[in-house]
Amino acid sequence: MPETKTIIQSRRVWLAGQFLPLQLEIKDSRIDSVHPYGFRDPDIDYKDNRVIPGFMDIHTHGAYGFDTNDADPEGLKNWAARLPEEGTTSFLPTTVSDLPHILTASVKNAADVAEEGYEGAEILGIHMEGPYLDMERRGAQPPEAIVPADVEAFKRWQQAARGMIRYITLAPEHDEGLRLTRYCVQNGVAVSMGHSGASYDQAVLAAANGVSCATHVYNGMAPFHHREPGILGAALRLPNLFGEMICDGLHAHPAAVYHFFAAKGPHFPIMVTDSLRVKNCPPGGVYRLGGHEIEVGVDGAARLKGSDTLAGSTLRMNRGLKFLVEEASVSFDAALNACTLNPARLLGMDRRKGKLAAGYDADIVVLADDYEVLQTYCRGKQFVG
Repeated sequence: MPETKTIIQSRRVWLAGQFLPLQLEIKDSRIDSVHPYGFRDPDIDYKDNRVIPGFMDIHTHGAYGFDTNDADPEGLKNWAARLPEEGTTSFLPTTVSDLPHILTASVKNAADVAEEGYEGAEILGIHMEGPYLDMERRGAQPPEAIVPADVEAFKRWQQAARGMIRYITLAPEHDEGLRLTRYCVQNGVAVSMGHSGASYDQAVLAAANGVSCATHVYNGMAPFHHREPGILGAALRLPNLFGEMICDGLHAHPAAVYHFFAAKGPHFPIMVTDSLRVKNCPPGGVYRLGGHEIEVGVDGAARLKGSDTLAGSTLRMNRGLKFLVEEASVSFDAALNACTLNPARLLGMDRRKGKLAAGYDADIVVLADDYEVLQTYCRGKQFVG
C-alpha cells in the first residue's frame, strides 16, 4: 500500500507538560516528526484548538446497548467505531463476573474481533474484572459467579483469549498464597486489587507480590479508617501503586478525587469510565449486567434495579477530563496524564502510547475549550470532525 502522510498543526499542541505552537507530521499510523508551527504547509490547521494525546480507557464494560459479556462481534465493532466520539483512541473491553462459559465466549469474541479487523479505537487487550472477588465488596457483580482465585481456570480463559487478557481485577485476600497474582505478573498481565475487603497489611503484601493498581479507588473497598487503612490506605501510601478512579462526580466527591490526586501526584492516578451498556442509552430503561437488572437514573448513574448500589457509569472520557480540571481542581497536566500516559505505563505500552512524540502511534484528539471533541485520530485515521 502507498504511504499516507498528513501534516496537522495548532498553536496549542500538548508537549512536555505545556501547550506549544507545533506541527505534527503523521505517516501511516505513527507520528513521524514534530516541528515548529508553520514549518511546512499543513493539510489541516487547528489554529487555537487544543491538540492532545488520545484517551485510553482500561476499565469499560460497554456502551450503545452492548456489553463485553454479550460476546457479540457486531456490538463490539460498533462500540470501537464510536469511542472516538469522546476522544478515546484505545481501550480494554472489560468483562464482569459471570458463569465460566459466558466469560469464555466473551474473551474469545474480543480476540476474534481484534484478529479479524475493525474500525475505530484500538482494542489493546481484555480486562477481566472478577470473578475472583470478595462477596461482601462485590457491589453490582453477580454473587453466583464469584469464586476463589484459580490459576488453571485463568489459564483456560487466557487460552480462549489467545493471550489478549492484559489486566485483571481480583481480591488478593481470596488468592491463596497470591499464586494467581504472581502467575499473572510473570506472564505479562497487570494485576489490580478491587472489590476487596483486604486489610492494609494484605494490600501491601499483594503489592510486594506484583499487584500494581487499585481498581476504582473509593468504590468496592472499605472506607479509610485511621486504625485500619485498608486498600485505600495502601493506595494512598504506596508511591508506585497506580489507582483507577471513576471521575463522574457520582462515584467519588470532587474533594475526594482532589485528595487522591494530591496524594499520588501526576504519574499514578488513572481515569476510567467503568461504563456499562447503558452508556449513550436513554435514562429510565432497564438493562442487564451479569444477568442482573440495572436501571439508569436521571443523574446518569447506573444502579442495581430497586437499590442505591452503583453498578457503573455512563461517563464519556472527555467529560471526565473536564470534571477533573473544572470541578475537582486537578491540574490539567495531572488530569491528562490520568487519561493517557498513566494507563499506558501501567500496561507497559508507554513506548508507543500516551504522548505526542516522534515514533508514537498517531492517537490524537483535537479538543475545544469546552472539552468537546472536534476531531480524533486513531493510529492516524480521522474518525470525528
